[in-house]
Amino acid sequence: MILAGTTLTSAVVIWTQRDRRYKSSASVASAYDAWTNDQLLERLWGEHVHLGYYGKPPSTRDFRAAKQDFVHELVQWSGLAQLPRGSRVLDVGCGIGGSARILARDYNFDVLGITISPAQVKRASQLTPEGMTCQFQVMDALDLKLANGSFDAVWSVEAGPHMPDKQRYADELLRVLRPKGVLAVADWNRRDYEDGEMTSLERWVMRQLLDQWAHPEFASIKGFRRNLLHSPFACGTVESDDWTRSILPSWNDSILEGFRRPGAVLGLGPAALVKGFREIPTILLMRWAFAHGLMQFGVFRSRD
Repeated sequence: MILAGTTLTSAVVIWTQRDRRYKSSASVASAYDAWTNDQLLERLWGEHVHLGYYGKPPSTRDFRAAKQDFVHELVQWSGLAQLPRGSRVLDVGCGIGGSARILARDYNFDVLGITISPAQVKRASQLTPEGMTCQFQVMDALDLKLANGSFDAVWSVEAGPHMPDKQRYADELLRVLRPKGVLAVADWNRRDYEDGEMTSLERWVMRQLLDQWAHPEFASIKGFRRNLLHSPFACGTVESDDWTRSILPSWNDSILEGFRRPGAVLGLGPAALVKGFREIPTILLMRWAFAHGLMQFGVFRSRD
């Protein structure tokens, strides 16, 4: 009875939790530590904590396969595929290392993955086979403890929304990239203000998207491209594209995975089940925002 009461209390706390706003980098680290330690996202979505790629036009496919397809598509689109074996790649915001392992295993790159979450570094290291050319470290993306020009490529997927200073984020990505190196960035972006002010409904949705997942602000595609072009470390030009249509099915699949793999959630206990349901409204709002033009999925690459 005591155990049941404790579990119920934990579930109520999770369900009624409202204030998850960005406060500092520590709040982001804490959120990802919690999501990693309870293994809910990993059980549901596998080792890739990012959206999937469903093609142009998008087609039905397995969610986990679409996540792997996303990595390969960004490798090809960005130009990483043309780098020689053994090239040094920095993965900024590496999560539990899914992309880093693909870059090391399938493209023979020497990968360093960094994240602000100690739990993610620990789990990424556990999931990485011995001898694979990728390592992981705790590091702040806005203060990379790495030398200028020390990487042949810099890769960052869905990390930007957590960065309070978008210009500094762009500067750090480019600072550690060698001249004529390859930049590959993919992010959730808001509609640019030049393309229309938000309605009252959109402002409410945007506030939920920021507060529920500890985001300080979203950049627009145009805005972040300007950040990259105006950086003192800029070299060459920057190209961007909008992959919103190709990733849109990910939001529905993010929810449906819980029904396709019920054991993944139920095996973690009642609190995990409540936590999973707790995220559904935000996922649905994300899907609405991307489908109605409030949000866009931007990809960015460097060009000499």
